[in-house]
Amino acid sequence: MATSGIFTGYAAVQDYLFSLKARGLKFGVDRMRVLVEALGHPERRCPVVHVAGTNGKGSVAAMLDAILHTAGWRTGLYTSPHLVKLGERVQVNRQLLGEAEIIAYTNELRPVAEQPALFGADDHPSFFEFMTAMAFLQFARQAADLAVIEVGLGGRLDATNVVEPEVTAITSIGFDHCDMLGDRLELIAAEKAGIIKPGRPAVLGRMPAVAEAVIRAIAAEREAPVTTVREVYGDELARYPQTNLEGDYQRWNAATATLVARLLPARWGLTDEIVARGLMHANWPGRWQRITLGGRPLILDASHNPEGAQVLDANLTKLVAEAGRKPIVVTGALGEYRARALLEVIARHAGEIHLAIPHQARACGYGELEHSVPAAFGGRVVRTTVGEVFPEPDRCAIGSAGDTVVVTGSIYLIGEVFERIEPGRGAGEGRLQDF
Repeated sequence: MATSGIFTGYAAVQDYLFSLKARGLKFGVDRMRVLVEALGHPERRCPVVHVAGTNGKGSVAAMLDAILHTAGWRTGLYTSPHLVKLGERVQVNRQLLGEAEIIAYTNELRPVAEQPALFGADDHPSFFEFMTAMAFLQFARQAADLAVIEVGLGGRLDATNVVEPEVTAITSIGFDHCDMLGDRLELIAAEKAGIIKPGRPAVLGRMPAVAEAVIRAIAAEREAPVTTVREVYGDELARYPQTNLEGDYQRWNAATATLVARLLPARWGLTDEIVARGLMHANWPGRWQRITLGGRPLILDASHNPEGAQVLDANLTKLVAEAGRKPIVVTGALGEYRARALLEVIARHAGEIHLAIPHQARACGYGELEHSVPAAFGGRVVRTTVGEVFPEPDRCAIGSAGDTVVVTGSIYLIGEVFERIEPGRGAGEGRLQDF
């Protein structure tokens, strides 16, 4: 509850933050600039690496965090959305922001955000801007040596784009959030390139040539030197760095993280040996993550857009080859264009498909998902729920002893599975997940 405008319990804070979410997504950095100035510019208190991209930005951020931690530095990590708990978004040395800290920061930020002289009656900071401010404050007050900041959406107009990074990274360019970022790769690339700062080096992951050309042009205008993974590693996968995160695309991400580490000033002491060790200790759940549940293999993989579906295609091809049989796939998606790309791939490899609807307003219903399954698919298509598939923490209720179950699609669906199979994470905060 709130007493005299002060929140004393976490449930009331959740309600307040949800009320900010309900006002909708707000693009633009002007509010964030006002907010950080009012807070004394906490975003300037520690050096930053800024990471954007259609896919892979969270993995690259986690790899960089692991590399810096391996070198002995105290690291800040800001990512979104969360899988289960809101505090996952803001971590120092991989310790989640606690509920008491979220209460305290909300009480600190609310009176600033509600000053009409700063924001006006109709331009209150958004939920994501609140969380970004919490991250900056936490990293400053917990004396992080360096913070890795993942862009929320796009780049140019994202709330995180008030930082002055040591290095920027753009991991990939593909089609997603086209209603906000544009429906051509060149437009999407221009939005992502908005994080590039004058004179600061930028690293580019693997991406289409037309997207790379746009980013290079923007970097040249800003006199920002550009390094790309293709320039350094070429096209042969064998030349790319190893990482404990599975999948060819994670080796591409490892190359991006490696080049960022090399471009950081020498004082960080990120030798090749430290970088290699760090890449083998990256912690980023739900990305082709293999788990044994009740003695049976389970794979959790967030593949939520068309570019991610291409990666899923490669991973499922390998899985069928190694297992000698088709997996059972559980899936759900947000948006019909995502569902179509996802189910087109799944139908090529799955023995049967179980459709589940994430608890999000933008989630596809059963009808939309069924309509997205190719007519040529000959296996069973079943309507289900996460609770039906995972009725107990150590039990999967579908398939037989020899089957591999793959849960893929929306990251929100993956989060709901983690809530079921790892109850130690605590009650899920699904209504605060989306953006």
